Amino acid sequence: MLVNSAYLTRRGSDISKCLVTGGAGFVGRHIVHRLLERGDEVHCVDNVAPLTGGLMPAQWPLFDPQSYAGFKWYHQDCRTWFKEHQDTDFDYVFHLAAMVGGRLMIENNPLAVAEDLAIDSEYWVWAKSCNPERTACFSSSAAYPVKLQRPDGYVLLKEDMISFGDDIGMPDMSYGWAKLTVEYLARLAYEKHGLKSCCYRPFSGYGEDQDDHYPFPSICKRSIENRGADKLNVWGSGLQMRDFIHIEDCVNGVMQTLDQIDDGGAVNLSTGIYTNFIQFASMAAKACGYEPEVTGMSDTPEGVFARGGDTTKQKALNFRYAIDFEDGVNRAIAHYEATGR
Repeated sequence: MLVNSAYLTRRGSDISKCLVTGGAGFVGRHIVHRLLERGDEVHCVDNVAPLTGGLMPAQWPLFDPQSYAGFKWYHQDCRTWFKEHQDTDFDYVFHLAAMVGGRLMIENNPLAVAEDLAIDSEYWVWAKSCNPERTACFSSSAAYPVKLQRPDGYVLLKEDMISFGDDIGMPDMSYGWAKLTVEYLARLAYEKHGLKSCCYRPFSGYGEDQDDHYPFPSICKRSIENRGADKLNVWGSGLQMRDFIHIEDCVNGVMQTLDQIDDGGAVNLSTGIYTNFIQFASMAAKACGYEPEVTGMSDTPEGVFARGGDTTKQKALNFRYAIDFEDGVNRAIAHYEATGR
């Protein structure tokens, strides 16, 4: 387990007091686990909204957070929590609360996603009042301009391709706009109030306990269910490409870099490697012992054509991903077959 040495330097204590908003979601659960394993006091807030992938603590697939003495659970909307709690001694806040549930929600329910604007606004108002030592603020690769992700001119996306002093470009749907806004608020919070934070832009994070509405578990499980078939289908054309990064690498990236950036600046969480969905499904089928013809379903959404993240800044901050995507697929297939879920 990789842990940033700076992260271990506390304000006079070996235990940090941490807040994780949206902590019952896929990324949040892994952040909570890492903090609890460190021995920290973790305040986890989540209303477990439908279609977001959030789960009540008793349902968390990979570990039981309630078995840790440091776990504090609040089953409520974080905006309500902000009004009821004015703690001024949080060492770290991991702000993940958001309405997101994969491509279907992003495209079919954009006004629900726009609620993220209210969530983030109320977070920074609370942070101004309570002054947490540092915030890990979760943005998204969806914040990048879609014009840089088209078939006729895609590039690996670099953090400085979004400039709030110039043309920020058109992001991906209302979700991308919401994430641009939280980044802008983070920068204002530092400039006007000295609130330290780093904004993370995860690319296609994946892992064994991800909700089935996301492509990774969906394709892996479809490969298992259709074992031995001649054909296997994927969404869209199947040629759309993503940068898949394992959730453990995402968490490692956050822990490695969080104390190195104060001003709300952005950091990708990515591998810099494109994998299209046909290649992905072929890997999954191979892990199941067969080699079908993989084809796309043109009547299903696929999003942008190519979304991959440049890794130059991550490397400069001494973070590199460790889990190869094919290894991650094999690991997930083995997990689903062993657990039946």
